[in-house]
Amino acid sequence: MRLNINGNELEVEVFGDDNAPVMITHHGAPGLGSSAETKATFSPFADTFRVITFDARGSGVSEGKAPFTHEQWVADVDALREWAGVERFVMAGGSYGGFISMEYAIRHPERVSALVLRDTSADHENDKAARHNAETSTRVKIDLEKLDRINTGTVRDDADLRDCWAEILPLYDHVYDPAKVAQRVESTPYRYQTHNYAFSVNMPAYDIKPQLHKITIPTLVTVGRGDWITPVASSEVIVSLIPDARLVVFEKSGHSPQIEEAELWRKVVRDFLREVGADGGR
Repeated sequence: MRLNINGNELEVEVFGDDNAPVMITHHGAPGLGSSAETKATFSPFADTFRVITFDARGSGVSEGKAPFTHEQWVADVDALREWAGVERFVMAGGSYGGFISMEYAIRHPERVSALVLRDTSADHENDKAARHNAETSTRVKIDLEKLDRINTGTVRDDADLRDCWAEILPLYDHVYDPAKVAQRVESTPYRYQTHNYAFSVNMPAYDIKPQLHKITIPTLVTVGRGDWITPVASSEVIVSLIPDARLVVFEKSGHSPQIEEAELWRKVVRDFLREVGADGGR
């Protein structure tokens, strides 16, 4: 469905019982990501939750009215909460969606019952490790000029974003499958203006470490052992700064344990949400 959220049309899908506890999910990679990721990951939780997935402003097939700031994306999440008619909900996000999830919990602590994070970071220090991992990869030889263009938000157009994305995608999975990489390149919706703003404007100033102590709700942090772009060390920093956080590392995953070890990942998340009472006893 199309919803007008803060003056911008978002593509939104809802799964589950209207009376179930709400979970709002945020995809990663602004300008590259979409709700296809969050639907695949979180729709199985619709037996317990009312799961809300959406293409963020400027991503997927949602409208792309500026600004593409963290503040605006957080405000869009809160407007979705208001539309859903709930006071509190489970916030879930992976990668860049984890940035927005943590910032939402910092800005609206009273609104979040539990936080589920995946392969994310509290600052941009992971850029150094990511570049090192790309440079030293024995899997593929990466064109570092393309890596720098996509990481600094200086791609020229949608075609260039596609080309740079195809260049770095082989680094993401625990097991490299060229056919899967090619399929993902084809299925990705490219929105280069959103991507460029996120990585040239938002990311250089991104550092929420001093504010993470404000997140006092139960938090689950998950990460793949082989994550090249937001390594385990990034998750360890988050867990060290959020008072009620726990870390689970998935040993046979890269950046996407929710795909590469899907059954185990879902069990870990379900057990966590049940333990902290966020599932309403369902």
